[in-house]
Amino acid sequence: MPEETVVAPEDLDLVLYEVDEDGVATVTLNRPERKNAWSLPMERRFFALLDQAAQDPTVRVVIITGAGRAFCPGMDMQRLEQNSQPGESLNLQARVPMYSRRNMPKPLIAAVNGACAGIGLVQALICDVRFAARGARFTTAFTRRGLAGEYNLPYVLPRVIGLENALDLLLSGRVFDADEAKSLGLVSRVVEPADLLDAARAYARDIARNCSPRAMAVLRHQVYGDLDRTFTDALARSYSAMEYFAGSPDFREGVSSFMEKREPKFDGLPPDFDPDEATRDAFLPY
Repeated sequence: MPEETVVAPEDLDLVLYEVDEDGVATVTLNRPERKNAWSLPMERRFFALLDQAAQDPTVRVVIITGAGRAFCPGMDMQRLEQNSQPGESLNLQARVPMYSRRNMPKPLIAAVNGACAGIGLVQALICDVRFAARGARFTTAFTRRGLAGEYNLPYVLPRVIGLENALDLLLSGRVFDADEAKSLGLVSRVVEPADLLDAARAYARDIARNCSPRAMAVLRHQVYGDLDRTFTDALARSYSAMEYFAGSPDFREGVSSFMEKREPKFDGLPPDFDPDEATRDAFLPY
């Protein structure tokens, strides 16, 4: 996991954190008076909480959402104004690496409850599955602020929705709604605003109750790690993962619970679990 992120005491309320009895953690961006506009103190608190969830063996799934009527409309415009003078630039050296938690071993679910733009869209895209409230509005925004594609969106977005769709959204910076986001493949579910968090939590709780934390960690590691591998290299890693789980306690419990028609009882994920162990000695059986 990344190095520990230090958060000032006065910034603790910028992002809220709760864990339910099923092991579902909810991380809530909490600047509703600014529509959850992104700030550096919020950034530090947000990633510190993701690290906390990753290290907590009682947490099995994480939901990310926003307080009030917005998810995150991007960087706080007050900060952008402060960095708009000639010769000034963002100090990226002091920033938390934006995609570092993509290596997190637990599923991330976005519940996009409202405006989602710029760096807010990045946070939704680090998640594995995205729910959106009907009427929520999205935009990449960058070109309309005189900026190029920031935070690696030109790399990530085409891999989610395809080249032409990504170029459309990146070049135009146009606003589109949740229903179009679903048609593009940017989100997988659109629900009524009042039902959004309940729907995301129902999905997360089903995963938490019925899926092996180790299997999910390794599978997530496979999917993201194999994006730029060759077919043969990915196949070798897949065979290694098969060997790793064959005869494992999780596999035995998965089969037993299915045969006995009961809910499985998988152990939580240890803080020191390394998903790479399952694929490190990649091999092909022929």
